[in-house]
Amino acid sequence: MKLVMAVIQDADAASLMRALSDNAFDVTKLASTGGFLREGNTTLMLGVQEGRMEELTALVRKTCRARTRLVTPSVPMGEQGEGLVSEPLEVPVGGAVMFVLGVDEFIKV
Repeated sequence: MKLVMAVIQDADAASLMRALSDNAFDVTKLASTGGFLREGNTTLMLGVQEGRMEELTALVRKTCRARTRLVTPSVPMGEQGEGLVSEPLEVPVGGAVMFVLGVDEFIKV
């Protein structure tokens, strides 16, 4: 048995939870914040049999896609130079980070 903690973008949470439910994965959703750009994200906790890890990983890869966002860098007022233009940058966001931990015992009451 494994405990999987998957950190995903809020934009992907509903579709991934639907896919997990359709494929008989029990999941607990936790709201979380952090990471690059300090945007809201979702952390999912799942108890998964080792034989289903590949299936879970495939669902996450299919559902949680990487995308790009335009971000305007902020330059502190004291460091701005004349003629300095802070143009928006395109940065990658999204996808998923999965932490997989061994579980000694799993009790469902």
